[in-house]
Amino acid sequence: MKQRLIVGLTGLAILLPALIWGGAAAVSVLVALALLVCLEEYAGMAAPDHKVLALSVLAPAGLGVHLVWTFAPDHAAPAMAIATMLCLSVPMFRLPNVDDAARVAVRLGFGVMYAPLMLVPLVWLRRESDGLALVFLVLAVTWLGDTGAYFAGRFAGKTPLFPRVSPKKTREGVVGGMMLSVVGACAVKAIGGVNIGWAPLITLAIILDLAGVVGDLAESLLKRAWGVKDSGWIMPGHGGILDRVDALLFTAPLLWGYVHLTR
Repeated sequence: MKQRLIVGLTGLAILLPALIWGGAAAVSVLVALALLVCLEEYAGMAAPDHKVLALSVLAPAGLGVHLVWTFAPDHAAPAMAIATMLCLSVPMFRLPNVDDAARVAVRLGFGVMYAPLMLVPLVWLRRESDGLALVFLVLAVTWLGDTGAYFAGRFAGKTPLFPRVSPKKTREGVVGGMMLSVVGACAVKAIGGVNIGWAPLITLAIILDLAGVVGDLAESLLKRAWGVKDSGWIMPGHGGILDRVDALLFTAPLLWGYVHLTR
C-alpha cells in the first residue's frame, strides 16, 4: 500500500504542473506518450510470442489513428481503413501458422481502436473554455473512484462484484469509490469552476464512476482471458500505464459526450 501511494503521488507531482501550465498542447503530448506505452503493453499482452511483430503494427497504426482523430477527424475513415489493412495483412504474411495469424490480426484490430480512439476525448475536453477544469474533473472522478474502491474494498469489502472477471472487486468497494468520486467532482467545481450545475455534476460523477468500473472490468476481462496479471511494470504497485487508464478510457468519452450534447 505504501508503494502504491508513493508512486501515485510522484505521478501527480509530474502530471499536475504540465496540465496546469502546459495548456492543450501539453495534454496532447502527454496523452500521445501515454498511448505509446499503452500500445507497447497491449502488444505484450495480446501477442506475447510475437510482440515485436505486434508492436511494429500497433505503434504506427495506433498512434496514427489517434493523431488523425485528434487533429483531423474528417479524415478518420481513411486512417481506420489503412490501420485495419495493416492489422490483417502483416500477421497473414509474417506468421506461418494460420490460427496464430488470425488470432493476432483480430487482437491487433481491437488494439488499434481500444486506447488510440478512447483517449482522444481527453484532448478534446482540454480545448473547451473550461477545459482545464473538465480534465481535472474526469481525472478526479476516475482516479479518486479507483482509490476509494481500493480502500473500501480492502477494509470493508465482503460481497464480490463480478468474480469470474475480477475476483478481488467488491460491491462495497464500488460504493466507496462512488462516494469519493462525488467528493472529487464537487471539489473540482468549487476550486476550478467547471461549467456544470451541482445536481447534474453529482449525477454525472456517479455515472462516470460506474463507467470507470466497467472500463476496469473490461481490461480485467482481456487480462484474464490472456493469462496476464498486469499490463506492465512501469508503475510499481499499480502495474502498467494501461492499468492506470483503463477506467479513463470509458469515463473521458462519456464526459465528452455529455459536454458535446449539452452545450
